[in-house]
Formats: sequence, C-alpha cells, structure tokens
Amino acid sequence: MQLLLLGILSLILLSTPLRAQTNVSSAEHADSVLIRNVHLLSQEDTANLKISLIILDGKLELVTRDDIKAAPGAKVYDGKGGFLMGRVIIGEPPSFVVLKENPRENFDIFLNTKDYVIFAMEDGAIVNNALDEVSLEPEEEKEQGRRFAWTAYNPPPMAVPFNYYSSRKWNRFETKYISGLFNGIIALDRMVWLSQNQNSHSQVGKLSESSLGEIRAIRFGLIGTFNFKRPWVYTVFITNNTFDRDYTESGNRLTLYDLRVDIPLPSGVTLSVGKQKEPISLSRLTTLVFLPMQERQAAEDAFLPARNWGAVLNSMYLKGRGTWAVGVFKNLEGDTTFRDTPMQLTGRITGVPLVTEDQSNLLHMGLGIRYSDAKQPVVAKTESEFYLSPVFVRTPEMQAGHFFTNDFELYWRKGPLLVGGEYITNSVSAPDLGNPDLYGFNLGGTWAVTGEMRPYRKRSGIFDPLPVSKPVGQGGFGALELAFRYSLLDLNNAEIQGGKMRTTSAGLTWWPSPRAQLGWNYRFISLDRDDIVGKSSGMNLRLMLILD
Repeated sequence: MQLLLLGILSLILLSTPLRAQTNVSSAEHADSVLIRNVHLLSQEDTANLKISLIILDGKLELVTRDDIKAAPGAKVYDGKGGFLMGRVIIGEPPSFVVLKENPRENFDIFLNTKDYVIFAMEDGAIVNNALDEVSLEPEEEKEQGRRFAWTAYNPPPMAVPFNYYSSRKWNRFETKYISGLFNGIIALDRMVWLSQNQNSHSQVGKLSESSLGEIRAIRFGLIGTFNFKRPWVYTVFITNNTFDRDYTESGNRLTLYDLRVDIPLPSGVTLSVGKQKEPISLSRLTTLVFLPMQERQAAEDAFLPARNWGAVLNSMYLKGRGTWAVGVFKNLEGDTTFRDTPMQLTGRITGVPLVTEDQSNLLHMGLGIRYSDAKQPVVAKTESEFYLSPVFVRTPEMQAGHFFTNDFELYWRKGPLLVGGEYITNSVSAPDLGNPDLYGFNLGGTWAVTGEMRPYRKRSGIFDPLPVSKPVGQGGFGALELAFRYSLLDLNNAEIQGGKMRTTSAGLTWWPSPRAQLGWNYRFISLDRDDIVGKSSGMNLRLMLILD
C-alpha cells in the first residue's frame, strides 16, 4: 500500500504544474545550484541515501554522497534532510520536489502536497524555494552537532548501508549500550578458460579442468557501536575462506574474517585493534567486491596479506587533504608460537595535491611501506588474477633476514572517469640468493557509462563503491562501469626464478541497484617461466547479492 501511494504521489507531483505551488511570479533559471543534505526516496526503504546535487546551466551535473564545495558564484541550499522525489537523470534538466517529511510516514502529504513542498525544480528551473542559502563548507557543517562518524581507517568488508540509523530496518538493533546492523553478501562465479597454448599447458597443466562454477565469497557479520560518550565502532565478519596469500596456504573453510574495534582518541586520531587489513595499497584496502575488476593485480596477492592481527593508529591532515596510518602486526593463526611468528610494521601516507571546488576533479597520491623480520621462510606466489586458477608464478622458499615492501599509488578521477595504478616492490634480504628485488605494477582505468562518480573516502584515502543514482525499478537503468587493466608481476631476480606474468584485462560491471551486481571479466595472460612463454585466456561471470 505504501508503494502504491508513493507512486500516486509521484505522478501527482510530476504531472501538476509546479508553478501553481509557489508565489514566485516566474521560474528562476538555475545557472549553478548546489543542494546538500537531501534524502533520495526509493521504493525499497524509508531512510534511503543522503545526497548532494549540482545543477549547471539547467542540467543535472552530479549526484553524489561526497562532501562537495560550491563553485564561485553558485547558490548553495541546505535541503534540511528533506525527501527528494522526481526525475533526476545526469545530463538532463531535472524536475523534482523536496518534501519536508517522509511521505511513507505521513500520509497527510497525499492530501495536501503544497504544505509539504520546500523546494521544487521543473525542467532545470527553480519554481518553489523555501530553503535557506548556506555559506558553511561541508566540513564545518559536520562539526556542528553530529552524532559520530565512521572513523576507522579500514572500511568495513562491505558498504555500510546509507540508512544505518533507520529504526525500522529489520536487521538493525539498538540498546542503551550497544547497537548493530547484521550484514551479508554472496558472490557466485562462473569461470571459463577460452584458450591455452602448449607452452602454458606444460607450465601450469590443463586449465580447462578449472572451468567451473564457484561460491567466490559468503560473508556475514555485524557492524555497530558501543555507545560510550564517544562511541567505539566494532566490526565482526565471518567468511567461508580466508584469502590469505601472504606466503601461506589457504583453503575454503569457515573463518573469522574481521574482528576489529575502532576507538576514537583525542586530536582526531583513531586506534583500530584486532584482525584487519594492514594500511598499505589503495586497491588492497578497497573491499574486493567493489573494485572495478573482480580480482586484484597479481603483485598485491603475491606480496601483501589479506588480513592480519594488529593495531593501527590513523588520522587525517590538511583538513582532509591527506591521511596517515601506522600499524604493528603479528599473524596469530597457525601452529607457530607467538615468539616465532614474524612481526610486521606497516605504514601509509596519502595526499590529494589537486582537487577542484566541486570535488569532481581529484588527484590522489600514496606511499606505503611494510617491514617484516621474516622469522619464517618467505614464498611469493599467486594465481593468474582468476580466483579459480592454479598457481602461475611461485618462488622457492627464501630464508631471509628481513624484507621490505614498498607501494606507490597514483590515481586521477574526473567525474565518471578514474585512471591510475600502483607499483609494488619487495626487497628480500637473503645474501645466499643475491638479495633479490621482486616487483609488479598495474595501470588501468574505469568509466561509469551512466555518469556516476566514485566518491573519495577522505578518512581512508580510497575510492568508495560506484553509487547507483537511478536503480532499476525506480525509472532507471542502474549503474554501468567499463574497466581496463594491464599488470605485470616479475619474480625473476638474482638467484630467484619464480616467473614473469603479464595480464591484460577488460571488465564490465552492471549494478541494477546498490545491493546487486552482475559482472564480466576477460583476461589474456602471458607467462614467461621455465625458459618458455605460455599464453592463455579466460573469462569470469559474477553475480553478487548484498543483504543490508
């Protein structure tokens, strides 16, 4: 019934001349307008996501969850947490209204709409406006009476729903001392190898035997707060596999994935304690299911762990233009005693040397360093950037005194376009092996065909999932993203001959809604190993569903 009434109200508001609802004698042309702090109503939830909109020359330029600054001369309005309904399509003149109350909770709106409309735009022109112009920047506004923010350096393993505070969510609970939200995800893969030459067959075996379907991930858990005066944020997630690729074997089994508490400290510093990602590599810190490609570049899986036990201190600097994080880690899983387990020291610093007023043009740079005392033999290995794949490159065990891993990041985002990559080196102190220096890199780009822009998470120095401004079932097509990547991993140096792998990838991802994804990836792999060059290619289809 609520959906039916909401649909009727939409038809009434969009078919009735909006000028009849205002005392404005003539519509005001919107040369440059920024509207902040409005909720985009959907057919699925009551609270929905809070957004900002930019209208330039009467056309919708941007819909984003980012905190964005206004261009010089633009009119900036505070949407007062109102509820937006109407036609909002990137590149077209928008027609919408902002209601001061949620029509799903107050049915009087259906009977007397004019008393509830606080802003209206018709074909890109303002025809009703009861909003206040504001001059504060988003950072200043946030400091005035906000409850708390997700201050963790590591984002949750899945996106926290935009409507986290909705008391009507079935999977949320709240008490005086603790609150939480149950969350889950399932990703299904279908892998098909398309080609393989004889050299590749002799290197890695018959690849067609791994052309199968697989549950890529099943993850479920809780995200919430301990309600102190300054709330602590906790994250608990379980998965059916560990994805530990830091010189360890892994298998499919029920495993603790994240167990972390994020504690706010003075001066904007946060302490994160527990099993978590180490602060290194933008791609590694980004949740796998939200990457443009279905798997990370080979060098990250060869050199960097998925999770580790430890503690991280992190904060921002230059008013959010950069982040820093340092942590100490020990792998507490396995048969090795605590004393004999290697210790890792990891740090990362990021900066945004270039960003425009409206935040749509942004340059990100980052540097990460990881040190390990290597108390156990080191092995670098990985698959072919397909999860359902045998190991393609592998070093022998290297008894080392220590090793250093360095990661260099460079990404540029301009609206729906994101290009960049990372360069990773791993220097192993092993004189008997000639102190090998191993390395890898990737270069790539993504383009959101439907016009959405990946938000930039200032606290973490990473890019968030692609938003879906117009889901299927709400008058839209969803979000569509194209991706391309070239990567190289070289495990040949000094006395070590682990192989050199080059991978060229293309991907297409469709998000019909923020809770569902259908993706396709293709890869062509060239493997230089055992004095021959093997070539192979394959593709993977993925269906992902998110429960929030």
